[in-house]
Amino acid sequence: MKQDFIKFYKINMIKKIYHLPFTVYHLWICILACMFAFACKKENAPLSENLDWVHYRANSALSGYTERELPQNPKLLWSYKSLQRTNSSPVVYDGIVYWSTKRGRIYGVNATGDTCFVYNFNTAVESVPFIHDSILYIGRIDGIMSALSLTNGEIVWDYETGGQLIGAANAADGKLIFGSYDHNLYILDIVSGKEIARCGSRNYINGTVAIWNNFVLFGGCDGWLRKVHIALNTMVDSVELKSYIPASPAIEGNAAYVADFTGNLYEFDLSKNKLSPQLLISSTDDNEQFTSMPAVSKSKVYCLSSDGYLRAIDRKTRKEAWNYLLRGDAGESAPLICKDKIIVCAKSGQIAILDAATEKLLWEYDAGEQIVSTPAVVAGRFYVLTAKGTLLCFGLEK
Repeated sequence: MKQDFIKFYKINMIKKIYHLPFTVYHLWICILACMFAFACKKENAPLSENLDWVHYRANSALSGYTERELPQNPKLLWSYKSLQRTNSSPVVYDGIVYWSTKRGRIYGVNATGDTCFVYNFNTAVESVPFIHDSILYIGRIDGIMSALSLTNGEIVWDYETGGQLIGAANAADGKLIFGSYDHNLYILDIVSGKEIARCGSRNYINGTVAIWNNFVLFGGCDGWLRKVHIALNTMVDSVELKSYIPASPAIEGNAAYVADFTGNLYEFDLSKNKLSPQLLISSTDDNEQFTSMPAVSKSKVYCLSSDGYLRAIDRKTRKEAWNYLLRGDAGESAPLICKDKIIVCAKSGQIAILDAATEKLLWEYDAGEQIVSTPAVVAGRFYVLTAKGTLLCFGLEK
């Protein structure tokens, strides 16, 4: 389009423009420049906007909801075997898929399945990367949060805590926020890595913190849900649940959803001053547990329980709309809502796409390897990472 545009104006307009008055000539130059800029933006915007998936749960609220659509009848386009086990989920930046391995490596694979980035921390890593402005932030088992440049492959800064870092980092207003096994929530300057504040809890913090407005919400192994004001760096409220909270909250609008280890699912109205739990699911089975994060849309909240059922709760009526039984063990993978569909992975290796309203099975695939991660959805594709370190790319065949 640009070449045809240039050719047309070179042949038919340039000589005429030079004969125009000075002010009109400059007006023509401005018009042509604006048209070129608009054409570039129009061509590039949809692609660039869809090439990033920097939060493994779609956004900083960890809602597990995206407006991006899954491809119809997807096919396996390629697979990449790192041959290193992982607890990570894939994240995507500028079209490149990144993840961590238990041996401490960061892999980057491009859209054709070729290796384009490798970095070795030489220490164990079990958390999911978070990417902001070409910097990959990753917590390590040795208690160090590292900022790694994806431009030159060098460490920008390291910050040492007193315990393991399992949950992914999150960010708001130029601050990097994460929890540690040393019982502290840390708030750092995202550029320099310098500590701004820390807030103590009574036990390990293993989940990723969720961000709502100017607040942080997180649970821990002591069974308490806490709300921290980011700007004031102070805890504003906390509430004790019946059991410890192994995963992160999921937030949509003013509502937060939290699942505990004994199989209870709670709703919280964050617009109120006090954290007051509304019980949505009460466990009736001692073997039923929630180790997976909820996913929430405007109408429903979905939660995968250890008994293998994906449960859909109507947010308005607070009643169960449907439940779907997966094949094999459920595991820790969290469901992901993609507009009107939901994709869920089982530890057994089943990948299923369901109609979010009716639970109708639309598509499934057996990866043949265990899955504990959440998929990433970009540019008409979705990526699934197995526990053995195999990255699967699904999309439409050209």
